[in-house]
Amino acid sequence: MGEQRLVRGAFLWGLSGIYLCAFLSLYTQIPGLYGRDGILPAWKMLRFTGKSLWEQMKDSPTLLWLGPRLGLDTEQGMELICLLGALLSFGALLFNCLRDSLVFLLLWILYLSLYQVGQVFLYFQWDSLLLEIGFLAVLVAPLHSLRSKTNFWGPHDGITFWLIRWLLFRLMFASGVVKLTSRCPTWWGLTALTYHYETQCIPTPAAWYAHQLPVWIQKLSVVATYVIEIGVPWLFFLPSRRLSLFSFYAQVLLQVLIILTGNYNFFNLLTLVLCFSLLDDQHFRPDQKGKKAHQKGGRLLSIKTLVVLLDLLVFGLLTFWTVKYFDLKINWEKYHVETRAAFTYHDFLQWLRTLTFPSIWIAAVSLGWEILKGMYRSAAMHGVFWKLWTTTQWIIFSCAAVGMFAVSLVPYTYLEFESNGQLWPSVHRLFKSVDQYQVVNSYGLFRRMTGVGGRPEVVLEGSYDKQTWTEIEFMYKPGNVSSAPPVVAPHQPRLDWQMWFAALGPHSQSPWFTSFVYQLLQGNKDVVRLVQNEESMYTFHSHPPHYIRAQLYKYWFTETDPTGHTSSNWWRRRHVEEFYPMVFLGDHTLDSLLNQHGLKDKPPPRRSPDAPLPSALRLIRDFLQLYPAPLLLHSLLFTVIVICSLQALFRRGSRSGAFKHRGHSKPQSDKKKPKVTSGQGSSAVPGSGGVAVNNSKRREKS
Repeated sequence: MGEQRLVRGAFLWGLSGIYLCAFLSLYTQIPGLYGRDGILPAWKMLRFTGKSLWEQMKDSPTLLWLGPRLGLDTEQGMELICLLGALLSFGALLFNCLRDSLVFLLLWILYLSLYQVGQVFLYFQWDSLLLEIGFLAVLVAPLHSLRSKTNFWGPHDGITFWLIRWLLFRLMFASGVVKLTSRCPTWWGLTALTYHYETQCIPTPAAWYAHQLPVWIQKLSVVATYVIEIGVPWLFFLPSRRLSLFSFYAQVLLQVLIILTGNYNFFNLLTLVLCFSLLDDQHFRPDQKGKKAHQKGGRLLSIKTLVVLLDLLVFGLLTFWTVKYFDLKINWEKYHVETRAAFTYHDFLQWLRTLTFPSIWIAAVSLGWEILKGMYRSAAMHGVFWKLWTTTQWIIFSCAAVGMFAVSLVPYTYLEFESNGQLWPSVHRLFKSVDQYQVVNSYGLFRRMTGVGGRPEVVLEGSYDKQTWTEIEFMYKPGNVSSAPPVVAPHQPRLDWQMWFAALGPHSQSPWFTSFVYQLLQGNKDVVRLVQNEESMYTFHSHPPHYIRAQLYKYWFTETDPTGHTSSNWWRRRHVEEFYPMVFLGDHTLDSLLNQHGLKDKPPPRRSPDAPLPSALRLIRDFLQLYPAPLLLHSLLFTVIVICSLQALFRRGSRSGAFKHRGHSKPQSDKKKPKVTSGQGSSAVPGSGGVAVNNSKRREKS
C-alpha cells in the first residue's frame, strides 16, 4: 500500500459530513422523542442524586450533567449539543484546518453525550459504529499544533489508519458470518432477498423493482453478498494493490446497491468511508505512478511477476471456492444460474472455529508491518530533534494501536465463543473498563430475515365516537397502500424505525408505544411532528382524537402479472389482529400501563425560558422546524458540495496561474543562469541547488 495522505484526508472529510447528518437528523426529533412531554423524556436518564459532578460523569459520561449550570433543561442541552456538533462538522467539511484531532475528539464526546440518554431510539448499530469510527478518527486526524507545515502527515499515520481497515474487516466479516450462524432458513436457502426488499424498515421506490427480479437472480445476489462479506475481507491484509482495489470496489458495489434499495440513514455512508482505508493516493492521482516507477528504477521484474501470480492465485481460489461451496451451475436450457449451499451448519462452524484465531494473527502481522514501517520512517527523519520527536509519536501511537487492536478482539470473537474464552483475562478486563465509552463494539447486520410470511406493520387508528375510525398516516413508514416508498437517507426517522421493531412482537415489548399513544391523545404537537411535519397533513390536526387503537397488518409489495402490467398501488395488505386495545384519556388500562413503566413520573421544575441561551435555542428551533428533516439535510449537503467544488476550482485556477507565471519567466532566468562546472556542482541535498547557483553568481560578480 502506497502513501495515503489524500486518502486519509478524504476519510476525515467524509466522516465530517456524516457527523453533520447525524447531529442534524437527531436535532429535528429531540422535542418529540426526548422533550419534557416527549415519548421517552431524557431527564429520566439523568437523576441528580447529590453525587459530585465527577461521580456523575463516571456513572454516565455525558456533558448533559452540565446543563443545569447553563440554565438548560435536559432536552435543551441535547439541542445545544446537536447544534454545536453540526457547526463543528460543517466547519470541518469546509476548512481543512478544522479536520483536527481535537475537533474530532470534541465531536466524539458530543455524540457520546447524546448516546448516553438516547435509550431505544439511539441504540442502533450505526450509532455505535459512528462512535467507534469517531474515536479512531481522533487517532487518525492530524494534531496541527504538533505538526510542522512541511510534515503534515507523520510517520506513524499508517499505524493508526490501519485500525480503520481492521474495523472494516470486523464489520463486514461479522455481517456475513451472523447470517449463517443464526440458522435462518432464508439465508441458508439463499432466498433471503426475495423477502428483504419488502420487509426492510423503510424501502425506497427502487426496492419495488428489485423485488420483481427473478428468483435465480435473487439467490445469486445472496451468494455475491456472502462472497463480498465473508470472502473478500480476507484480502484486506494482503500486500497487493490490485487486490486492495478489487476489495474496495466490491464493498462499494454492495453499499451502493443497499443505498439504492433501502433508507439506512448514514450507515452505508459510514461503511463507504471505512473503505477508503483500502486505497492509496495513487488511485486519486494516477500521474504519480510514472514518477514513482522512475524513482524506483532498480525494482526487480521478478517481484512484479510474483505479485501478479499472487493476485491470479487469490482470484482463482476465490472463484473456485465460490463455485464449490455454492454449487454454481449454468442451466443453458432456462438461461439462468442454479445455486445452493453445498455445506452444512456444522461445516461452517468448524470452518469458523478453525480460522478465527488465524485471522487474528494475520491482522497482527499486518499491524506489526505498519509499526515497523513507521519506525523506519521515524529513523529516516533529518535532524536530531525531528528524529526524536517523530520517534516519540511513533511509540505513543503504536502503543495506542496495539491497545485498540487487543480490546477489539473481545467483541470480534463473539462470533465464536470458544475463541472468546481463550483470550487473555487482561484483555477482557480492559474491554470492560472502556465498554461504556463505545470505543469498540460487536456488529452483525441482518442476522435473521423477518417478515417471511408478510411484512408486519402497525397501523394506528383514531376516532371521536368509537364508530368511525381513521388511520393515522406516517410520513415515511408504509401505511397507505397507494403511497410510494420515500427517499429520506441520510436522515433517520427514529420513531418510524421503532414502529418497525414494535410490529415484530406484542406491544408489551415496546413500552414506549404506550407513551406515544398517550401523547397523541393529548395532542402533543412535538410528537405529532414526528408523524407529520406539516400540521395540515395530520388527520387530527384540528383536535386530537378521543380514542386510539392499533391494528396489525401484513404488507406485501404488489407484483407484475404475466402480461407485464402493474397495479396502481405499491402495496397490498391483509389484517391480522388487534395490536393495541382501544384507549382514551383517563382509561384505567392506559393509566396502568403508563404507571407500570414509569411514564407518568412528575418531571423536574422547568427552568426559566427567558434566559439568553434558552431563548436563542428556541428561536433556532422555531426557524428550523418549518422544514422537513430530509429537505434540510439534502439542501445543506448540496450547499457543501457546491462550496467545496468552488474551492477546488479556485485552487486549481490558482495553481494553473502560478504554473503559467513560472513558465513565462523561465526563459529569462535561463539566460542569466551561469554555467556550473564540475567543481561548482550543486549539493546532493534536495533543495540545495539554488544555493550553489547563488554562490556562483556572487563569485561571478566579484
